[in-house]
Amino acid sequence: MTVPVFEEYEPAADCSCAGCAERRRDLARGVPVRAGGHPAARGARRALVLATAGVALGTAGTGTEAAWAAGHVGGVTAAAEVVAGTAPGMAAGVASGVAAGMAPEVTPGAVAGKALGVPAGVAVGKVSGVAAGSEPGTPQGGSAPLYGRPLPGPGSHRSHGALRRSTRADIINRAKRWANAQVPYSMAKFWSDGYRQDCSGYVSMAWNLPGSEWTGTLARYGVRIDHDELQPGDMLLFHNPANPQKGSHVTIFGGWTDYTRSHYLAYEQAQPHARSQSTPLAYWSNSGRYVPYRYRGLAGSGDGKGPGASAGTGATAVYPGTGSFRPGAVNAHVRRLGRMLIARGGGRYYREGAGPRWSESDRRATQAFQRAQGWRGAEADGLPGPATWRYLVRGLGKDIPAGGGKGGGAPAKAGRPGTSGEAVPYPGARHFRPGSTSVYVERLGKQLVKKGFGKHYTSGPGRGWTEADRRNVEAFQRAQGWRGAEADGYPGPQTWRRLFA
Repeated sequence: MTVPVFEEYEPAADCSCAGCAERRRDLARGVPVRAGGHPAARGARRALVLATAGVALGTAGTGTEAAWAAGHVGGVTAAAEVVAGTAPGMAAGVASGVAAGMAPEVTPGAVAGKALGVPAGVAVGKVSGVAAGSEPGTPQGGSAPLYGRPLPGPGSHRSHGALRRSTRADIINRAKRWANAQVPYSMAKFWSDGYRQDCSGYVSMAWNLPGSEWTGTLARYGVRIDHDELQPGDMLLFHNPANPQKGSHVTIFGGWTDYTRSHYLAYEQAQPHARSQSTPLAYWSNSGRYVPYRYRGLAGSGDGKGPGASAGTGATAVYPGTGSFRPGAVNAHVRRLGRMLIARGGGRYYREGAGPRWSESDRRATQAFQRAQGWRGAEADGLPGPATWRYLVRGLGKDIPAGGGKGGGAPAKAGRPGTSGEAVPYPGARHFRPGSTSVYVERLGKQLVKKGFGKHYTSGPGRGWTEADRRNVEAFQRAQGWRGAEADGYPGPQTWRRLFA
């Protein structure tokens, strides 16, 4: 029997069999560079020596240098194994580098990319997808863990699990930090506090979230509110699910910049860097598609929904609960519900006006209002839930149409001023500001005179908005019992509705 002779062999570069792959690894790890070994292996050994030296000197585990060295070992070793034909080694090496707390300036992708001779941007993009577990097709890289060490003070990231509590002041202070530093915009880089340097990373930082979210996930951390409930620290979010890369954006609301509430101070991360500037509500483009949200972990916010009362209704924005609206219920909430429904065109359902006892009239009027919004089935059962209450309190949606309709009820009485007996729709705040001229100003003035609130006119109402218009509107608002910002002389939806009722 002939004894086989084992010889050293040079593995084929394109062979994927286990033997050639193992041989390539052995050659890369065991041969010095001067003898033809791969330089990536030398880099890994050198980094390992540095890390070991740090441990011996008692510095490992206490500084960023040790963490960097540990990450460098993982990153370069991964690069060597990729060259040797074992791609999974890269993911493992990168993961070890991230877990070790690698400084954001020296990302795992940059280390691996340098060892492989790949451009840094490409390496970062590939690695961030592996480390962050990004959703496919997300323009911002998807949800990602924090990188590096957080800054001290507001924004510390030591707590995990439940949402971190933040006040409005904390949120705005964090937003100002990036704006003042003019943090450069990037969808691949992370700032020194660990957050990705794009718009959603910016809001994640301001809200003190445990990682960098993207526009498709930020809504999970907020409660949807209305535009008139916006307060500093809330966000305005536009996510385009059909094409996230087309227009998706998010800003932090910093407060109104004018009395008409048509512009606000937006804190945002945009090209070329973080900034704060006066912005039209809700944004320069796609304005109608931005949705306002309030952080779920907001501290000291009362009911968490902003202003406690709506002008003129006497009803709070807080839903009183289903127990207030059931057969046999007698309370002030039922009376307020009835009054709001009457103001929205439901008067024909009440023969004796709104009262504190829940009745079939309340149910039918509520159902008619719900159906006017296009709701059907369980959403239009005549029992007011949180959405119905909010629509009534905030003056949202459509009024109950005149006539019997699907809601039933007695025939409509003489209609309110407007076309075909229907209510005059509110034209918007933009028509009632200094310098504005429109038929709506003239219509407003004539109705004020008709209601007995025209004493400040010296030459009759006209189409140009004047101080006389404002003072007459203010007198009307005060006659409703409103004070402060509710009686500023500028007609909003509630003032307009009452004036033309």
